Amino acid sequence: MRSNGCGNLRSEHIASNVQLCGWVDRCRDHGGVIFIDLRDRSGTVQITVDPDQGAELFKTAENLRNETVLHISGRVRARPDESINSKLGTGEIEVLADALKVLNPVTGTMPFTVSIHDEEPVKEELRLRHRYLDLRRERMRRNLHLRHATIKTARRFLEDEGFIEVETPVLTRSTPEGARDYLVPSRVCGGEWFALPQSPQLFKQLLMVGGLERYYQVARCFRDEDLRADRQPEFTQLDMEMSFMSQDEILDLNERLIAAIWKATKGIELPLPFPRMTWHEAMNRYGTDRPDTRYGMELNDVSDIVKDVGFKVFSGAVAAGGSVKCIVVSGGNESVSNVRIKPGGDIFSEAQTAGAGGLAFIRVRDADEIDSIGAIKDNLSNKQKAALLKCTGAKAGDLILFGAGDTATVNKALDRVRQFLGHELALIPNDQDNNLWQFLWVVDFPMFELNVDENRLEALHHPFCAPNQEDLGDDPDAWIERLPKSRAQAYDLVLNGLELGGGSLRIHNAELQRQVLQTIGLPLEEANQQFGFLIDALEMGAPPHGGLAFGMDRIVMLLTGEESIRDTIAFPKTQQARCLMTQAPADVSNHQLQELHVESTWSDPE
Repeated sequence: MRSNGCGNLRSEHIASNVQLCGWVDRCRDHGGVIFIDLRDRSGTVQITVDPDQGAELFKTAENLRNETVLHISGRVRARPDESINSKLGTGEIEVLADALKVLNPVTGTMPFTVSIHDEEPVKEELRLRHRYLDLRRERMRRNLHLRHATIKTARRFLEDEGFIEVETPVLTRSTPEGARDYLVPSRVCGGEWFALPQSPQLFKQLLMVGGLERYYQVARCFRDEDLRADRQPEFTQLDMEMSFMSQDEILDLNERLIAAIWKATKGIELPLPFPRMTWHEAMNRYGTDRPDTRYGMELNDVSDIVKDVGFKVFSGAVAAGGSVKCIVVSGGNESVSNVRIKPGGDIFSEAQTAGAGGLAFIRVRDADEIDSIGAIKDNLSNKQKAALLKCTGAKAGDLILFGAGDTATVNKALDRVRQFLGHELALIPNDQDNNLWQFLWVVDFPMFELNVDENRLEALHHPFCAPNQEDLGDDPDAWIERLPKSRAQAYDLVLNGLELGGGSLRIHNAELQRQVLQTIGLPLEEANQQFGFLIDALEMGAPPHGGLAFGMDRIVMLLTGEESIRDTIAFPKTQQARCLMTQAPADVSNHQLQELHVESTWSDPE
């Protein structure tokens, strides 16, 4: 039907007869000659329709609407010098049409313009409702092509490293750890349920027990959780697992994989190796385990300096086992007003959203003098003031913002304020203009964290991470005491404050796996019921193994400079987990429910 892509024609095609198919991007009538910009996924080319080529041909061209689907035959010729468009790949040539056939006219009302010449902002709801039109636009075409290039590069890299691609089940069983599952009732096994996989975690470990040694998969995963700009209920992971490799070897391989992706898609040579930081250091310096290291404004722990001051917000926090931390806003006396850091201000609101009661502040003046509320200024001795300025490195003109309370809330609040100010003060470029790629491995995570509501330990990553051998020791009788305080051999790759992916070395000892499950409060009988198949496999000669999974949607979002992963996915869901185009999820018939032995108890809220 066609001989060339519209965007592939160049000056070497001059005098060639071509067959083209595509959409009318726009039509222009210039004094009796009609110019059609014909578009397909490869780009656009100018079609010239001259009345000398036939009255019927010209009449058809006169009545074309934008987005009409055409087949055109003609001869490629050079454009006149004054018509050359250096911004267009096909800008030196045009096609003189000798035949034109409408393959499909536009008969409906277009909800928004699609033309590359008129790509105006459109509400996301409208774009998602008519996603098939949005996909024709240059922005989405570019994003999906880059997504394809990313996955293609990853596949080739891993296959060259000896990995094989294996599909794992989509219908599996629900397990107690992790986010909420999407459940699927079984018609054949009445009263029993499948769960859609949150990740191929257990299956990829079983593949290692099965001797495959190096596995990867571009896996579809599902989590029923509250959504945000960088989350979807169904998402894509680049999943991998490997046997007989140390943590350092796994990190090295994945650094080279990421470098190959950035080279193929952005033409950027990333410096290797990536820096590493322990979880404890990340939390102390940035208040988060996924720090954006493109700018400073690190957290300073000043608890020891202010623990005895008369300002009870500070001294009381330390006495209660919490901490007092601060960040220094360079030049903040000029850039940040008091209104913004007091109740009702935008910076105050950021801290409050993270759970803090508010923000204390100090403004540093000349000669190391300070301004603050009286309760702080009057209760700081000269010695404490000097120690505070030395610890923080604050100088004249700087603003110091404080958080006080339990350490977790202080970290969360100051991290949120730091990120907000990083954007507000233009310390980092916006997503579209970003050219700073600060990769960081965060390592040595704790094995467990306390679930305060249930008063029990739960796995910080998942209960299959191997503990650090130095922390665990060689005596199995001591595991019950040493496990809760052990570090995990786990690692996350962070880029510009976003987690790209993470993984760990896995437990390959059945007894240790049982002990970890019991440590998170899973009785032995329930552990065998939920994970008995894995524990049985570990008793059959499981090799040392580890793995990692990258969130491909998030990687592509960063590569494209988009603010939402919805703009990197062909058919995404909204933040209410709905597909506006197909209107899914939707009602099903009572007959279908009866076949599944299910009854709906839902009632619309009044």
